[in-house]
Amino acid sequence: MAKIDAFFKLLNEQGGSDLHLASGSPPILRIRGDLHRIKYKMLENDELKAMLYEIAPENKIKVFEETGDVDFGYEIPGLARYRANFFMQKNGVGAVFREIPSKILTAEQLGLPDIMTKLSMLPRGLVLVTGPTGSGKSTTLAAILDYANANRKDHIITVEDPIEFVHQSKGCLVNHREVGSHTKSFSTALKGALREDPDIILVGEMRDLETISLAIEAAMTGHLVMGTLHTISAPKTVDRIIEIFPTQQQPQVRATLADALRAVISQTMFKRIDIKGRCVAFEILVATPAVRNLIREGKTYQIPSSMQTGKKFGMKTLDDAIMELMQEGWIDPDEAYNKCVDKAKFKPFAKSAPADFTEVS
Repeated sequence: MAKIDAFFKLLNEQGGSDLHLASGSPPILRIRGDLHRIKYKMLENDELKAMLYEIAPENKIKVFEETGDVDFGYEIPGLARYRANFFMQKNGVGAVFREIPSKILTAEQLGLPDIMTKLSMLPRGLVLVTGPTGSGKSTTLAAILDYANANRKDHIITVEDPIEFVHQSKGCLVNHREVGSHTKSFSTALKGALREDPDIILVGEMRDLETISLAIEAAMTGHLVMGTLHTISAPKTVDRIIEIFPTQQQPQVRATLADALRAVISQTMFKRIDIKGRCVAFEILVATPAVRNLIREGKTYQIPSSMQTGKKFGMKTLDDAIMELMQEGWIDPDEAYNKCVDKAKFKPFAKSAPADFTEVS
């Protein structure tokens, strides 16, 4: 057993999400969104480096020593997988590990809206799950893919950096590819995927123009493409995709995206106040003909209005989702106010001044 495994077991026992290790600091766990220091000595650089190198593949150590940054996956059988990131900082080496549960929770166990499992059965198109870092995007996407895996008879290819949730083939054949180990880049893997007879392609992160362009192309050529983006709302996701392209290409991209897009799920994480745990508010945008026209015409600012009137299609705005959680007594009104869009709507419920004073309405 590696020396560092003891910290992973403690993280798992405490129900934490992340383990932070940094030279000059004791180990720290993130539990329910907050950092908690472990009662342990300060980590010395050489001691921590030896601890980290014990679990890292040789090729990843080489990359880390050349660049000062590296990502990879680490697994403790029977416990969990971990997404590891090593980095250099002022006092020496540092690392952050995100726990990826070994058991994939189903859509039903997570309480996902019915529309999400319906999206997994689409024959083609682009489905995006977005939100800030740590909002549970990978967990949601894993549950959606798990439903497809159980209910379809197709070929699923995932491209991730690193591989997070591991899907065992059920009704589908599932092939996992890791950037850096099995393929050079997301874009290289996507180009190859189009020749590998896939039905569903999962892109772990759509972070650059080429990857986004290839994902849209794959969705337009008869594949169901699922991916994640770091955006804070469904309408902003559409803007982000279009704006990453050069200005002269944007009219064509709007038209192509309007045809390819099927849905955007944007999620925001909250602490539960009724029990220990966290919950998610889901903003759901479904690409109805009305929404497609707004994208083509460059009127994305009108998308929120279409979402308000599109509830029968499964659409929901972030504020409506937050209000439901607050009325259930699950989340604190102050946190609801801090994370909502329409501050005036939530202001009567807030008990204290907002954390972000720049957003006071």
